[in-house]
Amino acid sequence: MPEESDPLLRLPDELRSAFKDPLGPVETDPERILADVTGPLVAVGDIVTYHFERVGRTPDVAVIDGRTKRQAVEQEVRETIREDETVHVTNPAATLTVDLLTALRDALGDERRTTIVVDGEEDLATLPGVVAAPDGASVVYGQPDEGMVHVRVDAETRAQFRDLLTRMDGNHVRALELLDG
Repeated sequence: MPEESDPLLRLPDELRSAFKDPLGPVETDPERILADVTGPLVAVGDIVTYHFERVGRTPDVAVIDGRTKRQAVEQEVRETIREDETVHVTNPAATLTVDLLTALRDALGDERRTTIVVDGEEDLATLPGVVAAPDGASVVYGQPDEGMVHVRVDAETRAQFRDLLTRMDGNHVRALELLDG
């Protein structure tokens, strides 16, 4: 029986290029993004979360790993991110684990603001975040050296992200079962 921290899905090399370009509009001002947020806010990445915290908006769900561009985040970033309700998960680079998928699903179904702290890498959490989020939610992730990408969740974006998720190597059926809760 696989462990919850074992990779359920892996990013194949041929799919890496699908993530090079932003999967939504890029913005550098968190307040401009917040002006368009009408539902739950999911922030993927320490720097994205930090920018929202700095303007007074704690994300409903934040997924962080203590790193940016493979370097530890600065102390100011660590100290600014609130961790009221915290869940710790393991998620190796270029993978998605049962741990992470379950934590995302549960956090999105909880009214408390939740910070998911990843031991490993949180980069791919945007995919299951969009798949599991309700219509009207906003999932925002960092695009290195460009800004923040804002994905508004609706049937069309969810289908696009489900497609990307199912193109990864591994157990897609189990992953979607976990996310659909």
